Amino acid sequence: MKNNNVKQSESEESKKLALHYMETLVEVARESFLILDHDLRVISANEVFYKNFKVTSTQTEGVLLYDLGNGQWNIPELKKLLEDILPEKKVVKDYEVSHIFETIGQKTILLNARQIDTVQLIILAMEDITVRKELEDKLAQTSKDLAVKVEEQTKELTERIRQLELLNKNMVGRELKMVELKKENEELRKK
Repeated sequence: MKNNNVKQSESEESKKLALHYMETLVEVARESFLILDHDLRVISANEVFYKNFKVTSTQTEGVLLYDLGNGQWNIPELKKLLEDILPEKKVVKDYEVSHIFETIGQKTILLNARQIDTVQLIILAMEDITVRKELEDKLAQTSKDLAVKVEEQTKELTERIRQLELLNKNMVGRELKMVELKKENEELRKK
Protein backbone atom coordinates (compact mmCIF):
# COMPACT_ATOMS: atom_id res chain seq x y z
CA MET A 1 0.00 0.00 0.00
CA LYS A 2 2.82 2.36 0.95
CA ASN A 3 4.66 1.53 -2.30
CA ASN A 4 1.52 2.44 -4.26
CA ASN A 5 1.31 5.84 -2.52
CA VAL A 6 4.96 6.54 -3.35
CA LYS A 7 4.39 5.67 -7.01
CA GLN A 8 1.26 7.84 -7.10
CA SER A 9 3.13 10.71 -5.47
CA GLU A 10 5.99 10.37 -7.96
CA SER A 11 3.48 10.27 -10.80
CA GLU A 12 1.84 13.47 -9.55
CA GLU A 13 5.25 15.15 -9.21
CA SER A 14 6.15 14.04 -12.71
CA LYS A 15 2.86 15.42 -14.04
CA LYS A 16 3.37 18.75 -12.24
CA LEU A 17 6.89 19.04 -13.59
CA ALA A 18 5.78 18.21 -17.14
CA LEU A 19 2.96 20.75 -16.86
CA HIS A 20 5.41 23.37 -15.60
CA TYR A 21 7.72 22.77 -18.57
CA MET A 22 4.83 22.84 -21.04
CA GLU A 23 3.40 26.05 -19.60
CA THR A 24 6.83 27.66 -19.70
CA LEU A 25 7.28 26.70 -23.35
CA VAL A 26 3.83 27.78 -24.52
CA GLU A 27 4.16 31.18 -22.84
CA VAL A 28 6.94 32.17 -25.25
CA ALA A 29 5.16 30.85 -28.36
CA ARG A 30 3.50 33.05 -30.96
CA GLU A 31 0.59 30.68 -31.50
CA SER A 32 -2.36 30.06 -29.25
CA PHE A 33 -1.86 27.06 -26.97
CA LEU A 34 -4.08 25.01 -24.71
CA ILE A 35 -2.99 22.31 -22.30
CA LEU A 36 -5.79 19.81 -21.74
CA ASP A 37 -6.22 16.96 -19.32
CA HIS A 38 -7.29 13.48 -20.46
CA ASP A 39 -10.98 14.51 -20.14
CA LEU A 40 -10.34 17.49 -22.49
CA ARG A 41 -10.66 20.08 -19.72
CA VAL A 42 -8.45 23.11 -20.10
CA ILE A 43 -5.64 23.08 -17.58
CA SER A 44 -4.06 26.23 -18.92
CA ALA A 45 -3.76 28.48 -21.96
CA ASN A 46 -1.21 31.05 -23.01
CA GLU A 47 -1.74 34.80 -23.26
CA VAL A 48 -1.84 34.57 -27.06
CA PHE A 49 -4.88 32.29 -26.78
CA TYR A 50 -6.66 34.70 -24.43
CA LYS A 51 -5.88 37.64 -26.71
CA ASN A 52 -6.77 35.93 -30.00
CA PHE A 53 -10.02 34.41 -28.77
CA LYS A 54 -10.96 37.34 -26.50
CA VAL A 55 -11.43 35.26 -23.34
CA THR A 56 -9.99 35.26 -19.84
CA SER A 57 -8.33 32.56 -17.78
CA THR A 58 -11.38 32.34 -15.49
CA GLN A 59 -13.59 31.69 -18.54
CA THR A 60 -11.18 29.04 -19.80
CA GLU A 61 -9.31 27.08 -17.15
CA GLY A 62 -11.07 24.06 -15.74
CA VAL A 63 -13.70 24.19 -18.49
CA LEU A 64 -14.36 21.33 -20.89
CA LEU A 65 -12.93 22.38 -24.27
CA TYR A 66 -16.25 21.91 -26.08
CA ASP A 67 -18.00 24.19 -23.54
CA LEU A 68 -15.66 27.16 -24.09
CA GLY A 69 -17.36 30.35 -25.29
CA ASN A 70 -20.91 29.10 -24.73
CA GLY A 71 -20.23 25.94 -26.71
CA GLN A 72 -18.48 27.67 -29.62
CA TRP A 73 -15.67 25.13 -29.43
CA ASN A 74 -18.04 22.22 -29.96
CA ILE A 75 -16.69 21.89 -33.49
CA PRO A 76 -17.13 18.53 -35.29
CA GLU A 77 -13.65 18.68 -36.90
CA LEU A 78 -12.06 19.44 -33.52
CA LYS A 79 -13.93 16.55 -31.89
CA LYS A 80 -12.77 14.23 -34.67
CA LEU A 81 -9.18 15.36 -34.13
CA LEU A 82 -9.19 14.97 -30.35
CA GLU A 83 -11.40 11.90 -29.99
CA ASP A 84 -10.63 9.82 -33.08
CA ILE A 85 -7.34 10.81 -34.69
CA LEU A 86 -5.13 11.91 -31.76
CA PRO A 87 -5.64 8.86 -29.49
CA GLU A 88 -4.52 6.64 -32.36
CA LYS A 89 -1.67 8.74 -33.79
CA LYS A 90 -0.53 10.59 -30.61
CA VAL A 91 0.69 13.51 -32.80
CA VAL A 92 -1.30 15.47 -35.37
CA LYS A 93 0.14 18.26 -37.49
CA ASP A 94 -1.51 20.89 -39.68
CA TYR A 95 -5.11 19.81 -39.17
CA GLU A 96 -7.20 22.60 -40.71
CA VAL A 97 -10.45 23.72 -39.11
CA SER A 98 -12.73 26.55 -40.23
CA HIS A 99 -15.34 27.90 -37.85
CA ILE A 100 -17.40 31.00 -37.14
CA PHE A 101 -16.84 32.24 -33.58
CA GLU A 102 -19.39 34.62 -32.04
CA THR A 103 -16.89 37.20 -30.84
CA ILE A 104 -14.14 37.01 -33.46
CA GLY A 105 -15.96 35.85 -36.60
CA GLN A 106 -14.87 33.39 -39.27
CA LYS A 107 -11.47 31.82 -38.58
CA THR A 108 -9.39 29.18 -40.27
CA ILE A 109 -7.04 27.54 -37.81
CA LEU A 110 -4.25 25.02 -38.25
CA LEU A 111 -4.21 22.66 -35.29
CA ASN A 112 -1.21 20.75 -34.04
CA ALA A 113 -1.76 18.38 -31.16
CA ARG A 114 0.29 15.97 -29.11
CA GLN A 115 -1.01 13.47 -26.61
CA ILE A 116 1.43 12.79 -23.79
CA ASP A 117 0.30 9.52 -22.27
CA THR A 118 2.88 9.40 -19.48
CA VAL A 119 1.32 12.44 -17.80
CA GLN A 120 -2.18 12.17 -19.31
CA LEU A 121 -2.01 15.61 -20.98
CA ILE A 122 -2.73 16.97 -24.43
CA ILE A 123 -1.04 20.04 -25.84
CA LEU A 124 -2.98 21.81 -28.57
CA ALA A 125 -1.39 24.54 -30.68
CA MET A 126 -3.53 26.78 -32.88
CA GLU A 127 -2.21 28.91 -35.72
CA ASP A 128 -4.70 31.41 -37.13
CA ILE A 129 -4.26 31.19 -40.90
CA THR A 130 -7.42 33.11 -41.79
CA VAL A 131 -5.62 35.96 -43.57
CA ARG A 132 -3.24 33.57 -45.33
CA LYS A 133 -6.16 31.42 -46.47
CA GLU A 134 -8.05 34.48 -47.76
CA LEU A 135 -4.95 35.57 -49.69
CA GLU A 136 -4.48 32.07 -51.10
CA ASP A 137 -8.14 32.03 -52.19
CA LYS A 138 -7.79 35.48 -53.80
CA LEU A 139 -4.60 34.39 -55.53
CA ALA A 140 -6.29 31.23 -56.81
CA GLN A 141 -9.24 33.28 -58.10
CA THR A 142 -6.90 35.79 -59.71
CA SER A 143 -5.02 32.92 -61.39
CA LYS A 144 -8.32 31.51 -62.70
CA ASP A 145 -9.38 34.94 -63.96
CA LEU A 146 -6.00 35.43 -65.59
CA ALA A 147 -6.17 32.01 -67.24
CA VAL A 148 -9.60 32.88 -68.68
CA LYS A 149 -8.28 36.21 -69.99
CA VAL A 150 -5.21 34.55 -71.51
CA GLU A 151 -7.43 31.95 -73.17
CA GLU A 152 -9.74 34.67 -74.55
CA GLN A 153 -6.82 36.73 -75.82
CA THR A 154 -5.17 33.64 -77.30
CA LYS A 155 -8.37 32.88 -79.23
CA GLU A 156 -8.55 36.49 -80.37
CA LEU A 157 -4.90 36.50 -81.45
CA THR A 158 -5.32 33.16 -83.21
CA GLU A 159 -8.26 34.59 -85.16
CA ARG A 160 -6.28 37.74 -86.03
CA ILE A 161 -3.33 35.62 -87.19
CA ARG A 162 -5.70 33.53 -89.32
CA GLN A 163 -7.12 36.71 -90.85
CA LEU A 164 -3.61 38.12 -91.46
CA GLU A 165 -2.50 34.86 -93.07
CA LEU A 166 -5.56 34.96 -95.32
CA LEU A 167 -4.90 38.62 -96.17
CA ASN A 168 -1.22 37.82 -96.80
CA LYS A 169 -2.20 34.91 -99.04
CA ASN A 170 -4.53 37.19 -100.99
CA MET A 171 -1.90 39.92 -101.23
CA VAL A 172 0.80 37.47 -102.35
CA GLY A 173 -1.65 36.01 -104.85
CA ARG A 174 -2.42 39.50 -106.19
CA GLU A 175 1.27 40.34 -106.31
CA LEU A 176 2.01 37.16 -108.24
CA LYS A 177 -0.90 37.92 -110.56
CA MET A 178 0.49 41.47 -111.04
CA VAL A 179 3.94 40.07 -111.85
CA GLU A 180 2.34 37.66 -114.30
CA LEU A 181 0.29 40.44 -115.88
CA LYS A 182 3.40 42.65 -116.18
CA LYS A 183 5.22 39.84 -117.98
CA GLU A 184 2.31 39.36 -120.33
CA ASN A 185 2.15 43.11 -120.87
CA GLU A 186 5.90 43.18 -121.66
CA GLU A 187 5.51 40.30 -124.07
CA LEU A 188 2.62 42.03 -125.80
CA ARG A 189 4.64 45.23 -126.11
CA LYS A 190 7.50 43.33 -127.65
CA LYS A 191 5.26 41.85 -130.28
